[in-house]
Amino acid sequence: MALYRAFATVGSMTMISRLLGFLRDILIAFVLGTGLVADAFFVAFRFPNLFRRLFGEGAFNAAFVPLFAKKLEGEGQQEAQDFARNIAGLLIVALLITTALAEIFMPWLIYIIAPGFDENPEKLNLTIALTRITFPYLACMSLVALLSGMLNALGKFAAAAAVPVLLNIILIAVMSFAALVGWDQSHKAGILLSWGVAIAGFAQLFLLAYCILKEGYSLKPSRPKLTPDAKKFLKLSVPGIIAGGITQINIMIGTIIASLQASAVSYLYYADRLYQLPLGIVGIAIGVVLLPELSKQLRAGNTQAVMQTQNRSLEFSALLTLPAAVALFVIPLPLIKVLFERGAFDAIASQATATALAAFAIGLPSFVLIKVFSPGFFANENTKTPMIYAAISMVINVVLSLGLFPVYGHVGIAIATTIAGWANALLLGITLYRRGLFEPDRQLMSKLPRILLASLIMGFVLYAVTPYVSPYLQLENGLLIRLTMLLALVACGILTYALSAQLTGAAHFKDLKAGLKKNEHNH
Repeated sequence: MALYRAFATVGSMTMISRLLGFLRDILIAFVLGTGLVADAFFVAFRFPNLFRRLFGEGAFNAAFVPLFAKKLEGEGQQEAQDFARNIAGLLIVALLITTALAEIFMPWLIYIIAPGFDENPEKLNLTIALTRITFPYLACMSLVALLSGMLNALGKFAAAAAVPVLLNIILIAVMSFAALVGWDQSHKAGILLSWGVAIAGFAQLFLLAYCILKEGYSLKPSRPKLTPDAKKFLKLSVPGIIAGGITQINIMIGTIIASLQASAVSYLYYADRLYQLPLGIVGIAIGVVLLPELSKQLRAGNTQAVMQTQNRSLEFSALLTLPAAVALFVIPLPLIKVLFERGAFDAIASQATATALAAFAIGLPSFVLIKVFSPGFFANENTKTPMIYAAISMVINVVLSLGLFPVYGHVGIAIATTIAGWANALLLGITLYRRGLFEPDRQLMSKLPRILLASLIMGFVLYAVTPYVSPYLQLENGLLIRLTMLLALVACGILTYALSAQLTGAAHFKDLKAGLKKNEHNH
């Protein structure tokens, strides 16, 4: 499969999932708002969702894919299958023990991840109950990650990328029911939503199990053995998961600190949802596709192809990420008002969420760069260096969050996450360059400043146009008018960027089309 086509496959599936996720969050905002039940659910969902992103969005692949692919190409399908079955056995044992312990010690776990809830017994008890319901989702996602890694190594990206769609469809259904029966801001709505998460986990697992069976692989886990391959996997997986999921770990740290302020958890959640759209479409698509591609090229000893793949991935990510970051920074309030401001989500919540989104937007390119640079280490079976840099980033995030939170509240946490993201991205990029594992080519160095210029031109146009559009975005105008005007504002930004990219030479449609055809021909 061509590199760009693989990016497009994973990116488009992720985009569908994220758009459905927006509809899900619009319904959650309408029913739960930013009150007690919302805060409790977002903490309950954050914990298993953290592991979904750690495992399902490339971090698990950091250890599993290079080893599985090496087995597949070097020793054949049977050896690769035996390796996967043994890892599945080890995972199931670990997950059963982890889930049992978590369910028993859940009150103490919530004290750790949401210490501020201790001041409100009702919120604390509800959060414990909801997290107990959602926790099995974690086990399902770990096994989904294993099956996704197998499919990705086989070049079958679509099914694994489509799996999150199921979660959003199920949660949209349960929230629609809660809205119809009038469970606004009630405990019943939170409980129903949590059961929806648990059910979705099993639905996702069954879908991928069906897909892997179609590829001719056995799903029966073997009795776990600590073989040399299993030991190597474990040695690579822990630092790989920490390094690959550092953005999510930093967000979890932010949630812990935010629990000390009423509604702060909800503000950060809704802001996170918006900037996760471009991060998902671009960053995760690149992270998932780039690793097996680089692993294959390195095994073939094709250094030139490795450099070309990395440069074009970075160029592709910048072309889509920089304008998204500028737009989220310039027009966060119009986006939040139209998407979320209704029902229990009021104007104060919109303003608070928009400010956090603007802070996150500055860090968006760094979060994508981490996804671009990390596979360069992982493909070389080096998960230790990214883990060290992830740990440095985490320390920066904690120190800054604790320092900025008393002054700037939840926005201080978003600023800390952004600074930590840039520190991590720069450390990864500089180290790859110094070790001769990545070298920017002439095309990349020429295109990056042009892409930035085109993005800034778009930002200035959006800034100038927004005051004329804002009156039509108010709640009293009705959803149709508000949505139409927001879409017009977004279309204005897209057209301005497309024109600016052509004029500055950041991108030419003819070149992109020719590059896609050339890439397909080469593969």
